Amino acid sequence: MTTPDINWYPGHIAKAEKSLKEQLKRVDVVLEVRDTRIPLSTHHPQVPEWVGTKARVLVLNRMDMITPSVRQMWTEWFRERGEMPYFTDAQHGKGIVAVAKAAQAAGEQMNQRRSDRGMLPRPVRAVVIGFPNVGKSALINRLLGKRVVESARRAGVTRQLRWIRISDQIELLDAPGVLPSRLENQSAALKLAICDDIGDASYDNQRVAAALVDFLKNLNSPDADLFLVKSLESRYGIDPVPLTGEEYIHAVANHRHKGDVERTARQILNDFRTGLLGAIPLELPPNTR
Repeated sequence: MTTPDINWYPGHIAKAEKSLKEQLKRVDVVLEVRDTRIPLSTHHPQVPEWVGTKARVLVLNRMDMITPSVRQMWTEWFRERGEMPYFTDAQHGKGIVAVAKAAQAAGEQMNQRRSDRGMLPRPVRAVVIGFPNVGKSALINRLLGKRVVESARRAGVTRQLRWIRISDQIELLDAPGVLPSRLENQSAALKLAICDDIGDASYDNQRVAAALVDFLKNLNSPDADLFLVKSLESRYGIDPVPLTGEEYIHAVANHRHKGDVERTARQILNDFRTGLLGAIPLELPPNTR
């Protein structure tokens, strides 16, 4: 199946990135939110440059969509690299308190430095950044304890930057999702499409659903066989092991939907995105055996 490369960089993202760079000068703490199913593919390559010497809190959202054993693998991998990941399920409010405390602690260090220079303390200024649809708005609403920003299970809902006062101690900048202007790594782009972290106008559902099956077949995880056999075979009644992803989509279409491949592709993607296939990662820490 030959389709164009996946690329999606709408005008509002380019505009938001420009505003974000300007606002970052005023920020003390950066909360970087990634999708826990694809924590490497949802890392914007320019984040280290944007963050500079500021404090950064790494938030891996949608923790309910991977197994505890995979979560542990990522925790160890990030810690080996000197990072502490905070796992959240912003939709249901899990892990939010720890994130708020981490942001607060980083802010206290900033105020200590101000105090050392004879300046008065001020509220911590934090920004939430990440790819579209990784759960930034849901996280902000949970940190605030009420719904103040629109949150939806689709990419590109937040369009403008704005400051929100969370408490006497923290002010938060809500920023639209940011994407690299060009997605050089098409494997990562496919994962973004599978996880619905990119606009659906940018990809072909059949190609993306076939890629999902192939990713699951190649997943090097202690739970990989469980994911494959239990998830795909029990859900659709066909063993994926002897087939390519594309062959599997066609086989399921013939078996269940009178050969309607597009409908089948949409169903498989939706089943994965809503958790009906189970708690399945698409990425594991590199060098995991």
